[in-house]
Amino acid sequence: RPLYDWFLDVLNTPNRPRQYEFARLNLTATVMSKRKLRRLVEEGHVNGWDDPRMPTVSGMRRRGYTAAAIRDFCERIGVAKRENIIDLALLEYCVREDLNKIARRAMAVLDPVKLVIENFPENDTDWLEAANHPNEEGMGTRKIPFTRELYIEREDFLEDPPKKFFRLAPGREVRLRWAYFVTCKEVIKNEKGEIVEIRCSYDPATRGGDAPDGRKVKATLHWVSAAHAKQVPVRLFDRLFTKDNPDEVEEGLDFISNLNPDSLREATAWVEPALLEAKPLDHYQFERVGYFCADKDSKPGAPVFNRTVTLKDSYKPV
Repeated sequence: RPLYDWFLDVLNTPNRPRQYEFARLNLTATVMSKRKLRRLVEEGHVNGWDDPRMPTVSGMRRRGYTAAAIRDFCERIGVAKRENIIDLALLEYCVREDLNKIARRAMAVLDPVKLVIENFPENDTDWLEAANHPNEEGMGTRKIPFTRELYIEREDFLEDPPKKFFRLAPGREVRLRWAYFVTCKEVIKNEKGEIVEIRCSYDPATRGGDAPDGRKVKATLHWVSAAHAKQVPVRLFDRLFTKDNPDEVEEGLDFISNLNPDSLREATAWVEPALLEAKPLDHYQFERVGYFCADKDSKPGAPVFNRTVTLKDSYKPV
């Protein structure tokens, strides 16, 4: 400010402009200081300035944050004169709000267990039609292959379910998204006692996901065809730091000591064929899993997905 005022004095500016100062936008569980961000890059704690965990424009773009979501976030928080820390959950809420409107839907299984439909013909494929978005007809539809052997999420089945578990269990009927009602008949385990296969029957009359007799089920599960699903890498991101304020450290330590060792977890997803067409920066909602964005490392027919944000969070908008 003194230098700015000196220039105004030397130039003898007749209408002296008024100066306003405002605080830096700080987010929980990350750092915004360029000096600290540079340390993260130069010391190899992150993979460059566009690492999806970085609060840089390039990092947020690569992770799948949209410009509309960031603008919405900035409008919600306004401009402050006193330095404070904004909850990252608010930014993630804004991202979910926007992606819910624009992201195509698809199915992917991250922790699969095989589901075999005993009364479905072997070597047969039923091509089902699914909407790419529940509220936007203009996004069109896609074909999903349904076969005798499928994969579902391991957590969607329990052999001895608690009272409020409504997903698949022995003797229970559930809906497979866009497909049929299935009922669990038998569980196959390996010599270690681990479940390796769930055997079910399906009701052909429920094709599309509804029963002609009007009966209801309490759960709908996502799935992929074991014969058609492809394995693709996915990157699951968490908070970059373990503390909301990374500068809260013990004597003799600095913010680096609060880095989250689990801020990046690499995994594999079994995805439906339509997802192989994903191009870098394409947005998707993996149904019941989260919002994902195709990374710049993607190649034709071989996508790599970054998890932008989970489907739900504890943040409650005011």
